[in-house]
Amino acid sequence: MKSRATRSGSPPGAAPARLWSAALAAAPLLLAGCGKDPEHLRKYPQTVFYPTTEYAETTDWLFKLTLWLGVAVGIAVIGVLVVFLLRYRYRPGAPEPKQIHGNTRLEVAWTLIPAVILAVIAVPTVKAIFSTQPEPPANALTIEVVGKQWWWEFRYPQPNGDTVVTANEIHVPVDRPVHLLLKSDNVLHSFWVPQMGGKRDLITNRVNHLVFTPKERGVYFGQCAEFCGTSHSLMRMRMIAHSQAGFDQWLANEARPSAEPLPADSAVALGKQLVTTGVCAGCHTIRGTPMVGSQSPTGGPELTHFGRRRTMAAGIMENDAENLRRWITNAPSVKPGSKMPALGASAGGSLTDQQITYILAYLQSLQ
Repeated sequence: MKSRATRSGSPPGAAPARLWSAALAAAPLLLAGCGKDPEHLRKYPQTVFYPTTEYAETTDWLFKLTLWLGVAVGIAVIGVLVVFLLRYRYRPGAPEPKQIHGNTRLEVAWTLIPAVILAVIAVPTVKAIFSTQPEPPANALTIEVVGKQWWWEFRYPQPNGDTVVTANEIHVPVDRPVHLLLKSDNVLHSFWVPQMGGKRDLITNRVNHLVFTPKERGVYFGQCAEFCGTSHSLMRMRMIAHSQAGFDQWLANEARPSAEPLPADSAVALGKQLVTTGVCAGCHTIRGTPMVGSQSPTGGPELTHFGRRRTMAAGIMENDAENLRRWITNAPSVKPGSKMPALGASAGGSLTDQQITYILAYLQSLQ
């Protein structure tokens, strides 16, 4: 019986050669998009293949080492399999191939080779585990991260004993170690900013640690990576990496209390009255006002400088007037399970459209 390659007019050995060529040509495609390509970053803003910290670079290198070793083993196994299929395929009248059962050399070889490959992977893996679990250096910026349902609280302890509190946007300086203290006041969450490094869980009654040093300024997308309830997929965040001077300026502004509305700005003043004496005061805090609702166990995000934030509702919407009106009117319709009730009269709440307009003016003035 002639082989398929021979019957089709191709010379013997052409089929294996084509398979090898295709495999070798396809191997680089496995890493397509894994480099620092701006187009890749635009399409996949939460990519893990654009590392911007030493933590992320370590895990990226380990992943690529494992992948390429896997590709090499896969090509070798498929190549041997193809050779055996062709060389020892059934032929009428041909004698039975020589049996190799009990071949000590062969059995030792196929035991030692995988052991060597696993050792090559194990050594850098163990090294990476220790390098990504370091003690924070003395000059590290300490930030407390608290997982809520379903949003993030970030706390910056200050040398004077005060604490700057913000929500859903974590600001860090470049070229300075960052030490995150990860906590949860409810269920299990997982902190994950892919370009900054790997996931790290937030566990009730436990403090986990994550240390990394940002290398590039920019805005990085992140989210909760552990299922935590109804709006788990809507528990997002932004990490904004500044120059040290830019970070110092941001932190100094965040440490200030909210600004008083201008006397001539009646809309903002009316909005402040509605916010600070109404239902908002029970769940939110605005420093410089009597509002301290965020300190309660079921409190919501601090709003002192809400107008400066890029996003709202845990990073799922841009912070603009249209989205803010939609959120205040009927938050549960935007985020299922949200603890913020529907406040607009059209959704069964107590606030008229005009009152919501005043509230928007005030909240957006909080710079």
